[in-house]
Amino acid sequence: MDINALVAQNYAAGKAATAPDAGVGGNAIMGAAQDFMSTMRASESTAMQAMTAGADPHALVQALAQTELAVQTAVTVRDKVVEAYQEILRMPV
Repeated sequence: MDINALVAQNYAAGKAATAPDAGVGGNAIMGAAQDFMSTMRASESTAMQAMTAGADPHALVQALAQTELAVQTAVTVRDKVVEAYQEILRMPV
């Protein structure tokens, strides 16, 4: 029995199981980024309406609160990513 053929066959079979799936994490990150941008755009348009056409002040306050929450969430996620990256850099090779 040829050991090289057996190793190559097992490697080829296991490669698909360990290959990264870009669809799982990539879609979640893209969805979160799109939600963030839509929140920012909606808040900006509400603020512009409040300044120019006299939109509802309650809607403006609500839009600003949503924007603040979205920015705080984005900053927290960024800090966690940077912290994880720094932790990886500290790992011994």
